[in-house]
Amino acid sequence: MRLPGWLQNRAPVGPSADLAHRLETGRGVVLYMESVSVSFDGFKALNDLSVYVDEGELRCIIGPNGAGKSTMMDVITGKTRPDTGSVWFGQTLDCLRREPWEIAAAGIGRKFQKPTVFEQLSVFENLEVAMQADKRVRASLFAQPTAAQHRQLDEILHLIGLTPERGRLAGLLSHGQKQWLEIGMLLMQNPRVLLVDEPVAGMTPGEVERTAELLNALAGKHSVIVVEHDMAFVRAIARKVTVLHQGSVLAEGSMDQVQADPRVQEVYLGEAMA
Repeated sequence: MRLPGWLQNRAPVGPSADLAHRLETGRGVVLYMESVSVSFDGFKALNDLSVYVDEGELRCIIGPNGAGKSTMMDVITGKTRPDTGSVWFGQTLDCLRREPWEIAAAGIGRKFQKPTVFEQLSVFENLEVAMQADKRVRASLFAQPTAAQHRQLDEILHLIGLTPERGRLAGLLSHGQKQWLEIGMLLMQNPRVLLVDEPVAGMTPGEVERTAELLNALAGKHSVIVVEHDMAFVRAIARKVTVLHQGSVLAEGSMDQVQADPRVQEVYLGEAMA
């Protein structure tokens, strides 16, 4: 993936003075974007966007269509290179100088809206394939899961609520169960940050409730960033909400704070925020 011209000759830039102070206090910022802009054929998908996510935080990102939510996630994971700005994972990994696979290996996992699982494999086998291990061909052919890895598999099956389905083909699962399985596959890789895109789209009310419980259980052990349009679901899980509009942060705070913000009400026309 070719780096933009401005970045090819850029020396790595560390945290700004304000952010450096934040990094020295509390649990620390695990992921930050500063002054990030992305343009597509003259359209600014991100416009001087700055977002900071703390270690173990559960953050919800909301905003109308075209606000820049997906582009933000694309930049974090290396799929899209910005025109300007900085994106750091911790204090050592410059995401703008890494390929997507390097960013994933470093500990940033992304779950897209449509679940991607191996439908002809069992639930257990899907998790086994996703397990963080030696991926060289010879090792993959002959390696057997260790006792510790079996414990990890069992723990994640319990966490995602699929222990009774461990031997079932993934293609036979419900939509919600496939979503949980994909989250479990990401967890097998021990990520520090999880990016989750519209996890409850198409779910039954019971599945939505279970997904809220799952994401709440992950917070603290992982930093979880959730992009979602379902405001009832956001309220059920939100610790902190960032509202994007036209590629920038429009408002940030608790759900009650952003819902009471007149600018947010105007952007959503009073409908999505009800």
